[in-house]
Amino acid sequence: MSRTFYNFARQTGAVRRTVSITAVRMQKRKVNFHTLGCKLNFSESSTLAREFEQGGFQRVSTAEAADISVINSCSVTEHADKKCRNLIRRIHRRNPEAIIAVTGCYAQLKPREIAAIEGVDLVLSNNDKGELFRRVAALPGKGRAQFTSCDAEELTNFFAAFSSGDRTRTFLKVQDGCDYKCAYCTIHYARGASRNMPIADMVEEARQIAAAGQREIVITGVNTGDFGRTTGERFIDLLRALDSVAGIDRYRISSIEPNLLTDEIIDFCASSAKFQHHFHIPLQSGSDSVLARMRRRYTTARFAERIEAVRRRMPDAFIGIDVIVGFPGETEEDFRTTRDFLERIAPAYLHIFPFSERPGTPAVDFPDKVQPSVATRRVESLEALCRDLHGSFCARAEGTTDEVLFESTMRGGMMFGYTGNYRRVKAPYDRTRINTICRVRLGRMDPETFDLEGEIIA
Repeated sequence: MSRTFYNFARQTGAVRRTVSITAVRMQKRKVNFHTLGCKLNFSESSTLAREFEQGGFQRVSTAEAADISVINSCSVTEHADKKCRNLIRRIHRRNPEAIIAVTGCYAQLKPREIAAIEGVDLVLSNNDKGELFRRVAALPGKGRAQFTSCDAEELTNFFAAFSSGDRTRTFLKVQDGCDYKCAYCTIHYARGASRNMPIADMVEEARQIAAAGQREIVITGVNTGDFGRTTGERFIDLLRALDSVAGIDRYRISSIEPNLLTDEIIDFCASSAKFQHHFHIPLQSGSDSVLARMRRRYTTARFAERIEAVRRRMPDAFIGIDVIVGFPGETEEDFRTTRDFLERIAPAYLHIFPFSERPGTPAVDFPDKVQPSVATRRVESLEALCRDLHGSFCARAEGTTDEVLFESTMRGGMMFGYTGNYRRVKAPYDRTRINTICRVRLGRMDPETFDLEGEIIA
C-alpha cells in the first residue's frame, strides 16, 4: 500500500506506511523542510522527510540550497500566514530553480492565494498531505502551480506521523481535527473533524520510536484528549497502552482541554512511573463572560477545580496555560479579572497570544474590537507575570534532587536537559550522559534564563 494516510471512509484496520522506492528512479536530489506552527506540524514534516529520504532524496538544512523546498504551513494567526508568504518569496529569490511545495493549514484554507505567489509549484490540502512525496517526485521541474482543495467536511484522511532526528525526544501524533468550533479559531476548517488511528497502531509507532533509541515521547494532536472519536476508544486507554511500551522512559501530554482532563487521567499520570507531572491546559481567558463569547466549554470555576485536582495528586506539577488577550469585547475589567485569576492559580508558565482576527470565524463579526495598542499592553503585562511565575516555580527546586534527561545540544561547554516537571537544568557537558536519565542535585537558578545548575550524582 503506497498511500501514506489512513482513510476512515473505508474503515480499514491497522495501516502501516510504506514508501515505494522503486517508483522513483532518479539521481539524488536535495530537499529541505520548513515547518511553521505547532508540534503537530513538526511531527508531520519529519515523517514526510523520512519518505523523501527513503525515496532517494538527500535532506539538507533550511539554510542550504535545495532542489525542492517543502513548507508545512500554519494559519493560527494572520502573522503565521504572512510568515509563510515571506518565506516562499525568500526561498524563490535565493534559489529560483527550486521546486516549492506547500501544505498545512494555510494551504488548506487559502490554496489559490498561495498558488498565486511567484515560485510556488504545488499546493496540497491537509487531506492530500500524504501524497506530497509522490506528487513532488513526479514533477518534471518548475511550472505553473498545481493545487488541491477540499471543504472541512471532506477532511477524513489521517496522516500518521512522528518526529525523528532528535536523539532524546519525539512528538507522536495520535489525533487530528477538532469538533469544538470556538468563535476565534480556524482549526476545524483547516483540520476537519476529530479523528484518530486505533490504539494498536499508536503502540506500534511507539515501538518504532523506542527501537530508534529515543527515550521520551510527547503525545500530540489538535485536540489530543478527544482521542477515540473514530475508533470508539478512550484517551485513558491509549495512555495505559503506551505506558507498557518497553524502551520509552518518559511520556508527556502536549496539551489537553480542561473539560477533557478527567480525574481518571490525573490519577493515572500521578501513579505512572513514565507519565510526567507536566500539563499544558488552554485557558484563553480568566473572565467567564469572555469565555462564553469565545464559545469555550468550561467556566473559570471549573478550570480552577481541574488545576486543584492536578495539584492534589501532583503538588509540584508543571502547568502551562494558553491565554488570548484583546478578544472583541474584552474590557479593562475583564483583563484585570484574567490577570487576577492567573495570579491566584499560579501556573508555571503562560503562553500569551494577542487576538488575531481570522476570516470565516464568528469572532470576525463581533462588536467592540480591542485596539492593537491595548492588546499589546495587555500582552506585556502578562509577560511580566509569566516571568514572575516561572521564576518562582523554578527557584523552588533549588537545593533538591531530581531526575534529568540530558539532550545533545552543547552551549558554552554545558549540556541541558529537563526534569520530569519541565525545569531546565544545565551541567558540564559529558557525552556519555546524553540521552540518559541522571539523578541530579539542583543548585542555583540563573535569574535571567531560569536554568538550574545541576550536579550529577554518581
